[in-house]
Amino acid sequence: MEDRKERPTVSVSIKPVITATGLYTPPHSITNEELVDSFNRYVALFNDEHAEAIAAGEIVALVPSSVEFIEKASGIKARYVVDKDGILDPTIMTPRIPERPNEELSILAELAVRAAHQALERAGRDAAEVDAVICAASNMQRAYPAMAIEIQAALGCNPEGFAFDMNVACSSATFGIQTAADFVRAGHARSVLVVNPEICSGHLNFRDRDSHFIFGDVGTAILIEAEDKAAGKPHWEILGTKLKTQFSNNIRNNFGFLNRTAPEGIGARDKLFVQEGRKVFKEVVPMVAAMIIEHLDTLSLQPTDLRRMWLHQANANMNRLIASKVLGHDANDDESPTVLDTYANTSSAGSIIAFHKHQDDLVAGDTGLICSFGAGYSAGSVFVRKVG
Repeated sequence: MEDRKERPTVSVSIKPVITATGLYTPPHSITNEELVDSFNRYVALFNDEHAEAIAAGEIVALVPSSVEFIEKASGIKARYVVDKDGILDPTIMTPRIPERPNEELSILAELAVRAAHQALERAGRDAAEVDAVICAASNMQRAYPAMAIEIQAALGCNPEGFAFDMNVACSSATFGIQTAADFVRAGHARSVLVVNPEICSGHLNFRDRDSHFIFGDVGTAILIEAEDKAAGKPHWEILGTKLKTQFSNNIRNNFGFLNRTAPEGIGARDKLFVQEGRKVFKEVVPMVAAMIIEHLDTLSLQPTDLRRMWLHQANANMNRLIASKVLGHDANDDESPTVLDTYANTSSAGSIIAFHKHQDDLVAGDTGLICSFGAGYSAGSVFVRKVG
């Protein structure tokens, strides 16, 4: 009689794809002209109030900002925000967002839910089919319960599924995409929703001339699923993902439950967004360019294979230099589109806005790159190819 031995179980990897994206844009926009007017009125008030100390050399007078300075430094022309009046009031210069009771959907979850609804609609998917939710963002509203769990409940996702938050600053979305893709490959979930709600205006120092113009607010969503769920519909094959971190203090935000009450004066400034802009530029650009080139090689791709690059929307000059190092020439708007002019820097959501708004004209077989980079330092690259 034949001796039958138990055959080992063969694990079959499931291919993850991006089936849809979603975008929620707040209703209020602030132009550079409006922001500069507010900032300069604050500067005038400050300098008048401290005129004697300034004359005595005890305090340095504040310097006005200008539209030309902002656009040259960043490429930003406007930004969307959840509250406009508080930011433009020179006596407040911070968004005033009413606190909501625990029984009401939190505002960060609201941004995510709005973006998620659009992604689900574009994919033709019911929320009950979503097995997991990852809230990947820089600016979490609270410590717990996780924002992702609240979003999961508000959407009505699979009650047997799971949800969690993750924060890798501006790279959160690409880190979330890799995590979601890994869940799909391993069979832990067949449909994963990655949401990136960013109320960046809440951690921005609007009294700082060097950074008062940088950020805006937005919500984005990416649906990552098993390939068979996208059968017959256009989608994006995930060719490969790569993540990298390298510690640096050059971009930092120390606000937290241990130090939220820091007094004015020494140390108070770093409870909001602070950065050493020139150092960041000098160190991040070569790091990200080298990472992309190495990732291309790993996937047996050439820079000429890239139809489009959806880069993190932090600074137009950084994107221009990174793209040129990768492509070997200055990228045009078609090769590396920007949304900085209208959205400003939206942290983790920036590259996803660019991908969402500038993907429909690509055809089957076109290859692109979603790439983010920021505080940490952190960086993530996701190579995708259009299918259908």
